[in-house]
Amino acid sequence: MIQFPPGTKIWLALGRTDMRRGMDGLALQIQETLKLDPHSGHLFVFRGKRGDLLKAIWHDGQGACLFSKRLEKGRFQWPNATEGSHMITPAQLSMLLEALDWRAPRETWRPNAAG
Repeated sequence: MIQFPPGTKIWLALGRTDMRRGMDGLALQIQETLKLDPHSGHLFVFRGKRGDLLKAIWHDGQGACLFSKRLEKGRFQWPNATEGSHMITPAQLSMLLEALDWRAPRETWRPNAAG
């Protein structure tokens, strides 16, 4: 996975996005719908209607980068809200990209005593 600079925020664009959009269309959506700056250096993640495709756009200071991932089976877990944005942590992004439910991760069981 690409390492983002410290302080990079990760935003989910809530609701459904037309996945036919490219860099310019997604950047325009960030600016007009989310009211955020697409050139801020933050990562913006979008999900399509079927839920099996994600696109992420990130401006690295030199230009925009567009990443996408399509699942062969299953769907990406996404908040139920239909508009706005939601900030997540890099750990939650990793779980999201692995098609895990990042919204309610469970801690693993730990024994109370050794032995």
